[in-house]
Amino acid sequence: MKKISIFLLLLSIGGSTVVAAQKQLRSIKNESFKPGEILKFRIHYGIMDAGEAILEVKQDMKNFGGRDCYHVVGTGNTVGAFDWFFKVRDRYESIVDKDAILPWMFIRRVNEGGYIINQNVSFNHYKDSAYSEKKTIAIPENTQDLISAFYYARTLDFTNAKEGDVFPIMGYLDDATIPLNLKFLGREEIKSKKGTFRCVKFRPMLQEGRVFKDQEDMTVWISDDKNRIPVRVQTDILIGSIKMDLVGFENLANEPALVK
Repeated sequence: MKKISIFLLLLSIGGSTVVAAQKQLRSIKNESFKPGEILKFRIHYGIMDAGEAILEVKQDMKNFGGRDCYHVVGTGNTVGAFDWFFKVRDRYESIVDKDAILPWMFIRRVNEGGYIINQNVSFNHYKDSAYSEKKTIAIPENTQDLISAFYYARTLDFTNAKEGDVFPIMGYLDDATIPLNLKFLGREEIKSKKGTFRCVKFRPMLQEGRVFKDQEDMTVWISDDKNRIPVRVQTDILIGSIKMDLVGFENLANEPALVK
């Protein structure tokens, strides 16, 4: 933790030096989430409980280069029998600009069956660049990390979306940029532990070959309300099929789209 803290301090100091010559960042209207929100998920591998995941927008706001930011933390771990033969302990953190919904810092701590990744990334959206311990790369305007991409997607307006419409998002992963585009598939009702939700249905256009069998092997159902929280995620991966279901939430910004 000391190493991370020093890294964050240096980035904060460095971030304050670029503000004087900044370009104008975008402004995103966000009515979908707020500080204090917690989303809890249960992960299933076939019929077995395999893990749990939590996404949390920390209550305290951060300041980066004079800009207010959300501090978002995502954790995931295996449970039960899966913890015996393939232990997962993942933690992701993102410092997300409150107005632009863009990441300034991304911290990745992955331990999956002994496969370990420790990565710290800083973003300079004034110069469209990203810096990690290994590499500095140019990035397209408004590039997201894996965590901020999810929260940005929740600010999109799907009111007039038609089946087949694609919402473009550019992402950053492993010192490279990748498209994280969303294809709109329609609307459905999905049952969950918290009730039945009215949902919009999407298919992320992900990078095939690394984890997914095909570019379109994941389907996501998001609540059809202002919160736009994921209710179910289902995917085929190289070694089977995984489903993630919403099992709990706290401090939502709006009333959920539950079917009465």
